[in-house]
Amino acid sequence: MDNTTNDIKLTQYSHGAGCGCKIAPAVLEQILKGQTTTINDAKLLVGNASKDDAAVYDLGNGTALISTTDFFMPIVDDAFDFGRIAAANAISDVYAMGGKPLVAIAILGWPVEKLPAELAQQLIAGGRATCDAAGIPLAGGHSIDSTEPIFGLAVTGIVPIENLKQNNTAKEGDVLFLTKPLGVGILSTAQKRGVLAPELQTVMTEQMAKLNTIGEALGKIKGVHAMTDVTGFGLLGHLIEMADGSGLGAEVYYNKLQILDGAKEYLAQRIVPDATYRNWNSYSAQVGFETGVDVMQAFSILPDPQTNGGMLISVAPETVDEVKALFEANGLSGFIEPIGKMTAKGEKTVRVMNG
Repeated sequence: MDNTTNDIKLTQYSHGAGCGCKIAPAVLEQILKGQTTTINDAKLLVGNASKDDAAVYDLGNGTALISTTDFFMPIVDDAFDFGRIAAANAISDVYAMGGKPLVAIAILGWPVEKLPAELAQQLIAGGRATCDAAGIPLAGGHSIDSTEPIFGLAVTGIVPIENLKQNNTAKEGDVLFLTKPLGVGILSTAQKRGVLAPELQTVMTEQMAKLNTIGEALGKIKGVHAMTDVTGFGLLGHLIEMADGSGLGAEVYYNKLQILDGAKEYLAQRIVPDATYRNWNSYSAQVGFETGVDVMQAFSILPDPQTNGGMLISVAPETVDEVKALFEANGLSGFIEPIGKMTAKGEKTVRVMNG
């Protein structure tokens, strides 16, 4: 970024940040109440009848088309990095279905009277860099003049139907894994308040920009029963979606969760995203805590909104070793420790345990 733009902090031009911009789960449920497709198409394998990551359409040849879109306001100040992160977050929805991305189209909202066009150019370049890393073209897009900066992608992918993964097909006894640490929302809030340590800025940015490419490989493993990516509703919200959709409950081993460096220290300073409170208010009645769990800390970590967070994976016990081997082969050896399991449905959807 040159001298004319390097002092501009994009996060100061938006009221939200990354997936923390998401509408609260309870509000979204009210908005979507009764909103199902009016066309009964047997080829629509995944649609808005479930709370999954993308729509999936049977092409009739043993494969299916994946269609998704995701966009949000800046979560980092650097335009190029914002583009990288927003693109990776959108592409992640294809990986979460076990699929392979094919092509992307950009979605851009830009406050042309407030911010120079050069920054938007850098943003698009960041998005293109992530698409290049995913091996897909950024083939076009659409832009509008908006009051706040907005960027994301519409992504099309493909998946063999036998490899398709959904978030509502977990089975009782499945073991849960998560492929990235939590705490992005806390660090991004610290950044917005101007107190984030520079070394943590790099850690946060690179985690959010990292593609969840392992999702395509996980799709080929039959014992991976369910999968989703953890984003704006936090680990707790996405796990509740998985459990409710599967007619099950879940246990989380709180002490097994990996948390980003610095997150707990900023929590001690009461730096918590507003979206954490909205998330918690939406589903706190479905959560129980084992005696001994630090409830106040868990309250701030489990609903923390993630942007391009890790894959939450529900795995048959007999397949755990195969999944761990895949993790090892893909540089994820630090995440081979299970974070919980799927259980029979109980009084509370999710039980948080020390583990």
